[in-house]
Amino acid sequence: MDSDNKPTSQSSSVGTLVSTVMQEISSLVRNEAALAKTEMTEKTHQAMGAIASIAMAGAVLMGGFLTLLAALVFLLNEVLPPETTPWLSALIVGVVVSVIGVMMLKAGQKKLQARNLMPSRTMHSLQSDKTTAKQHQHNVKEELK
Repeated sequence: MDSDNKPTSQSSSVGTLVSTVMQEISSLVRNEAALAKTEMTEKTHQAMGAIASIAMAGAVLMGGFLTLLAALVFLLNEVLPPETTPWLSALIVGVVVSVIGVMMLKAGQKKLQARNLMPSRTMHSLQSDKTTAKQHQHNVKEELK
């Protein structure tokens, strides 16, 4: 009679083990999906900040361009009497503003690089889960022997 109970006990033990593994996998997938969603939300906010920086840089560049145009107007107004040069100050301001705008634009572009937008925490977590699953699989095989 004891031998009859043993296979039933072993099969119910395997069934319980399979059920537990399925529940853990289901929970793991839900947790990973939640982590990915959270991290992608963070990365979207990061991208929006970079886009805002680029937009601000565009506005500064436009100001520089308009100042350079004003300098050109002063230059043309002063072509006849060359002794005075009021356009020079406008030209210097325009160049400085344009350089600042270019620096801001490059900073915004750097923030949008692909490596900064990768969901690195999710990737690390998935690698950890893969290792844990392999260990769990090995443990289950050992228990079934």
